[in-house]
Amino acid sequence: MPMSDTTPKSVLLVCLGNICRSPTAEGIMRQRTAIAGLTLKIDSAGTGDWHIGKHPDPRAQSHAKQHGYNISKLVARQVSPQDFLDFDLILAMDSQNLKDLQQIREIAAQKAGAEDLARLALMSEVDASYLNQDVPDPYYGGEDGFEEVIKRLESSVDAWIDTWQL
Repeated sequence: MPMSDTTPKSVLLVCLGNICRSPTAEGIMRQRTAIAGLTLKIDSAGTGDWHIGKHPDPRAQSHAKQHGYNISKLVARQVSPQDFLDFDLILAMDSQNLKDLQQIREIAAQKAGAEDLARLALMSEVDASYLNQDVPDPYYGGEDGFEEVIKRLESSVDAWIDTWQL
């Protein structure tokens, strides 16, 4: 499938700890962009450092697997200012992560000078079904929360793909 001029070459998906929402988003985006014929570098990270080096939450893995996404091999990492140079688009799962990423982007801008930095957006920015809504963090909730996350992420990923295709 042809890509538009606005299609990024790389996308970073970001939540708080990189063990629930962003690895699930990574798995969904990898699969759905491949099906759409898009070739993108896709990764995920967290704004916090609590889970660095850990695999996704077992509940996130289980629910993702039930929907056909294998995220078991992913490993949590923390966002760095370098990510703003290495990626074209960084998608935050919620408004607090977006604020945190804006601060990290400022650090990257100071280091990089006038270099182009990644565009920052909310995951749901182009999703008419969940327009500018946060993807809720399922970590402290029940199983329904993980299902809700998958539903919202599938919708938002599809919306992004639609904007990238001609």
